[in-house]
Amino acid sequence: GPGFASRIKGKMNGDLYLSILQDELQQSINYYNFNPSFVIFQHDNDPKHTCKKVQTWLQDQDFIVMEWPAQSPDLNPIEHLWSYLKRRLASYENPPKGILELWKRVEEEWNKISAESCQELIESMPRRVQAVIKAKGGYTKY
Repeated sequence: GPGFASRIKGKMNGDLYLSILQDELQQSINYYNFNPSFVIFQHDNDPKHTCKKVQTWLQDQDFIVMEWPAQSPDLNPIEHLWSYLKRRLASYENPPKGILELWKRVEEEWNKISAESCQELIESMPRRVQAVIKAKGGYTKY
């Protein structure tokens, strides 16, 4: 990948989230030469995602924003990667000596995640969506 991921400085809020969408998201779409009208962007109903300025910006984009059920945080496959990453970080014998060492470990472990693992999670989306529809927007096994 293009390696646009960067450390977040300061508290994540609507302004910072919007700047990440405008920079990293746009750069990723361009880097992979995606046709924006075929891109489906997903995020949950976190207040920073649903604030007015973010919603207004998203409405002006060519990509589709996936509708997110109010009670269903379990659709997002990234949660599985966060969980995996936390387990990997917890497996170290000694705690990190500081934030820089923690960040180094995060980068190392994140970069070990295979493209195949990511592809499997992406391919699980239709099943996840179907499960949420069946549960009428409620809890699923995912």
